[in-house]
Amino acid sequence: QVQLVESGGGSVQAGGSLRLSCAASRSIFRLILMAWYRQAPGKQRELVADITSGGRTNYADSVKGRFSISRDNSKNTVYLQMNSLKPEDTADYYCNVRDSVMNYWGQGTQVTVSS
Repeated sequence: QVQLVESGGGSVQAGGSLRLSCAASRSIFRLILMAWYRQAPGKQRELVADITSGGRTNYADSVKGRFSISRDNSKNTVYLQMNSLKPEDTADYYCNVRDSVMNYWGQGTQVTVSS
């Protein structure tokens, strides 16, 4: 089993930045995809960004140009750099890692963006 530990959430003013981290408990040798999801109040969980094992990135239209997903394989960690934050970015953010067998989810970290 792989455990994912998230950190970096918090409360910021609109226009500010946060960097989320998600560290896996061990190396994932059959990695397919690493991703960040979020769930805002009253909404379903949605994909924010993902990065494939080959390094290809994908972003939701709502965050393009503002968010950046990256990873450090040596630290078994995926990051989400969030810039120019907007109140509509307020949500619980979850990292997700998919290998050839199953999905692994982080515990979630709260991001609150005030006007």
